[in-house]
Amino acid sequence: MPRSRPARIVALVALLLAAATACGDAGDLKGAGPTETAVSPDKLWPNLTPASRPAYEIGEVNREVVKGVTVPGSDLRNVNPVAVVGKEIAKSPGDYEGDDAPYRDTGRLMADCGKGAGHGKCPVLRPYLRDLTGDGQPELTLGFRLMPGKTTAVRVYTVEKHRLVQVMSWDDAVSSVELAGRSVIIRSPSEVAGYEYRLQWTWDADQKAMLLTHDEMLRTGPHKKETPHPTPSPSASHSASRSASPSASTP
Repeated sequence: MPRSRPARIVALVALLLAAATACGDAGDLKGAGPTETAVSPDKLWPNLTPASRPAYEIGEVNREVVKGVTVPGSDLRNVNPVAVVGKEIAKSPGDYEGDDAPYRDTGRLMADCGKGAGHGKCPVLRPYLRDLTGDGQPELTLGFRLMPGKTTAVRVYTVEKHRLVQVMSWDDAVSSVELAGRSVIIRSPSEVAGYEYRLQWTWDADQKAMLLTHDEMLRTGPHKKETPHPTPSPSASHSASRSASPSASTP
């Protein structure tokens, strides 16, 4: 004779209890400690009139057609990176020519680029092709050293109607450059020991350019224990300063 619904429930509970007893406390939920109370952000100066335009021009959108360089077949694999850098140098000869030019060594060593980028003393680094816009065609990411000094220029180019278009430009002391998805990530050393800057540009279809979407300072090494100092006298005064990012942070 079939058991009733209450009888089946009782039997099922008894079976589960027996299984739990056989397995001990394996799988039991354990407390992870008290949960912090959520705190909403406090809006400061609510009566402050919102700004209607930026106070400083930081070049949020960098987009420029490179004149004098064509892209055969609209394929960036057909573009010579050395020629592209040469066009940029030709636009600002005062930066690269002459004994007093800040990047005179770069201008001088361009003559050693006969074998192409990334060879010998050529300041143009090996180029990379990667689809950063999502259109299925690769963009050109290249870099070149700004010498004397330890600054590296990083550029990204796309192609439109057989024209070469620069969509990202940045000069900095560079620790590393990464391509991830639709983004270019540049890491740079910080004046603060144990930290580095991490800047990320991401393709924006509306602006048709790479926009600076992240600008942050990150820890790179273990936290160093501070050396204990004697307690200062009441009359002693101390001040601390914090280094600012080389570029303005995006909101």
